[in-house]
This record gives sequence, C-alpha cells and structure tokens, in this order.
Amino acid sequence: MNRTTLSLIAGATALAAVTGFAALSAPEATGPGTAAKAAAQLPVERTSLLCPAPSTSDLAETSFTSFTPVTKGTGSGGKAELQAAAEQSGDTGTGGKKDEQKKSAEPVLEPKEPGKPVTGDTSGAESPALVGTAEGRFAPGWTVQETTEVAAGTGRGLQGVNCTAPDTDFWFPGASTAADRTDYVHLTNPDDSAAVVDIELYGKDGDLKSTTGEGITVQPHSSEPILLSTLTDEPQTNLTVHVSVRSGRVGAAVQALDDKLGGDWLAASTDPAGSLVIPGIPKDATAVRLIAFTPDDADADLTLRLASPSGMITPAGHETVHVKGGMTTAVDLGDVTRGEAGSLVLTPTDRAVPVVAAVRVVRGEGDKQETAFIPATRPVGTRATSADNSAKGSTLSLAAPNGTATVKVTASAGSEGGTALSKTYTIKAGTTQDIEPPLPNGLKGTYALTVEPVSGGPVYAARTLEATENGIPGFTVQTLPDDRGTVAVPVADEDLSVLQR
Repeated sequence: MNRTTLSLIAGATALAAVTGFAALSAPEATGPGTAAKAAAQLPVERTSLLCPAPSTSDLAETSFTSFTPVTKGTGSGGKAELQAAAEQSGDTGTGGKKDEQKKSAEPVLEPKEPGKPVTGDTSGAESPALVGTAEGRFAPGWTVQETTEVAAGTGRGLQGVNCTAPDTDFWFPGASTAADRTDYVHLTNPDDSAAVVDIELYGKDGDLKSTTGEGITVQPHSSEPILLSTLTDEPQTNLTVHVSVRSGRVGAAVQALDDKLGGDWLAASTDPAGSLVIPGIPKDATAVRLIAFTPDDADADLTLRLASPSGMITPAGHETVHVKGGMTTAVDLGDVTRGEAGSLVLTPTDRAVPVVAAVRVVRGEGDKQETAFIPATRPVGTRATSADNSAKGSTLSLAAPNGTATVKVTASAGSEGGTALSKTYTIKAGTTQDIEPPLPNGLKGTYALTVEPVSGGPVYAARTLEATENGIPGFTVQTLPDDRGTVAVPVADEDLSVLQR
C-alpha cells in the first residue's frame, strides 16, 4: 500500500485520535535495564466504509446489512450510519456550473446496538453508492454487506460485496474487456476534498498504455463508475486492474458482468505477497480460472496446491504456475474441487516474488451458469465477520493451510429476533472444511457470523451465499479477512526532560 511517512509525534497523535486513548502517568521504573512495555490492543473508535452503487439494472433488488460485533472496552457511546453519496451533476465544461453536492437528510441505515444486524432494501437502477461512518462502540469490526439479485439480462444472478474501507492502492486480477463482459471499476470518495486516481490495466502481454486512465478526479462525497473498455482499444479476456490514488483516498471495487455467465463483484486482492491463499471455492464449481499477476520486474514461479477436506493435493497438470513480470497470467483449472470443499494455496517454488491473484468460479451448466470471484485474502487474524446470512443458503469455509487450528464461530442475534449461539470447530492442518453455520436460537430475519481463531495456525475464511432463481444457481462469495477492530497503542510514560531541551 502507498503510505505517507509520518513523524513519530504525528504517528502517536494519529493513534491517540483513532483509539480515543491518551494518558500521561508517572513512570514505574526508569533506567537502562527497564524492559519495554508491550503495546496495548485497544478498540478503534472510528471506522469508515464505502458501498458502490449496486446496479444499473431496473430489475435489481438490493439489500444492505450492517453489523458490529460486541467488543470489550468500547464504552457505551457512539453511533453508525450509512448515507447516500452526494450526487454530482451539471455541465463541467468551460463556463459550466455544477449542482451543489446533495446528501440524504436521513441515513439509509442506522444501527441501534452492537450484536444485532440491521437491514435496508432498495430496488432499481438508481440506487446510489453509500458512505458510512461508525464511532465508539459501533466502530470495532463494523461490517456492511451489499447483496443484489438481478433477475435477467447482463450480469443476472446474485452479486455481493463487502463494503470496504477507503485506501490508496488496489489490485484486481480477474477483470476483462472481452466482448461478452461489461466491467466497471467503482471509485467512491468519502472525504471533503477531491481525490485524484490513476487506473492501470495489465493484459497477457503487459501494460495496456492509456492516457484516459490517468488523473481521474473523484469529487468529494461522490462515486464514479469507470467502464474499463473505455480505457483501452484492446479487448482482453483476462486483465489485472491497478487503482492507485495520487491524492486523497477512495473505496474501489470492480463490477464484472457477463452476457451469458451472470456476474458478481470482484473485490481487491490482498497486498502483493510471495505466498497467497484463496479460500472457499464451492465444491460444485464446474469451472475455476486462476488469474495471477506480479508487479515485480522478475518472473514468479508458484507451486499450486488445493487444500481439500482430506489434506493438500496437487491438481493434475497444474503443479506449478509461471507468472511473467508485469503480465497477467490465467490458468483454467476446470472442476478442480471435484465435489469437495477447497482452497487454493500458492507458494514460491524458489525465490519469493510478490504476486496478486484471484479466481473466477462458474457453477451450473449450459444456459444456467452463474459466476463469482474470490480474491486472495489475509488470514482471519483476531476476528472476522460476515453479515447477511439466512437460515438457508449460507456456507462458511474455513482453511488451515499451515497447521491445525481451533476456531470459534458465533451466530449473532437475528435482525428481527433470536439470541446468539457459538460453536467451536477444529480444522486439521492442510485442509478446508465447509461447515453449516450455527443458527441463532429463535432466529428471525438475517444474522451475522463472527469467526475467531482460538489456537493453532492461521485460518482463512470465506462465506458463500446461494439463491436459485429460474433454475439458475445464483451465488456470491466474500472472503473474511481480519476486521482490524483493534489497534496496537504503545504504552508511553511521561518524560519531562523534553521540556528542558
């Protein structure tokens, strides 16, 4: 990620602002032999999330689900709300005028308490992007899921995306400008000043030179969908999209819509790394395509393995993948899961070269096929949360590629009633397990799942939603990286000697 280097003083100030915690106290001990104190893990006190505009289809039906897990040490104050991004319109030519920015007076969603989901619905092609902020007890682990059903047309099926935090750098392997695809990158700016963004496209032969992707301005509190095919004259079946922010920050997601194979949101891959995990490939996948890219000048050689319910296996004919530097590589793996849960594990064969990756998954046959995308993701870490689960149609996949792990899964109270319930699962080393999530007692409405590793090696997780309509197996998959609900704050003692310098 691009990051501005901060001074030590500015860094400490930023941490205090995020956590709302700063204190001066007399030192317990000083001197050369004093051991450094461990940093305290404190709940964050402010979280921002951005949801892209759901669809351009008049047949779209969209639900938003907000959830914050109960977190110790947060106090009793705070609030969370999602509001429509401001509309930007008017003549932008010389001498033209822009309409004033408009914000919805009423929040689209406003949770009342942590530990209980709240939902909202919208329909049609005019639903705007949403900008959300959570503070106090609503901030740690705040999660918002956007789920859209499109009954017919390009991209028909189930589309889902986790609303994301604003950032400055995003990688999307798996996009396309082929004739049967309509892909947009959605850029949403939550701040009071304009953001300036560059979009770079990399195909099978490298960088697709384009000036139209440079210096794109995203106005304050607004969202811009950019049609990828307008950035290049070269149709490309497999693309890697790089979104980098020159000034400001944005939320970014790619909406990938196919004329025949449905569509879904493509979330950003985790940061470029030598080893990657792509969890939660559905067991009934009929076609899986791996798309990988390295921004490095050197080529990457990767060992490809599948973490199955019985252990690590190597897909026949795909023992390794060679990724040329600066070029997008695509490998068709067919029905690689063969009726069992699976997660792809990519590791360097020799020297580690940073890579980003994702898979395109197809389910169904003939004219009843549907598509979803799964990017490489971070491990669950301390805790991860999935919103918008129902009594039927939700599958949780847990992978432990490096060592056996024990995981606690908690089903929250329902949005309309019910009480939370927790279960503990053991995931053996090198395996992926699809589990039927626990259901809240007396469930009414939708509920959230919270995943917390208890012991053992790192855990990777993904949640699949299914909704079959007209015989088409609509589905969407969201990965569950750590929710970053806490931040490490160094324990500081006062040093009055600085006043004498």
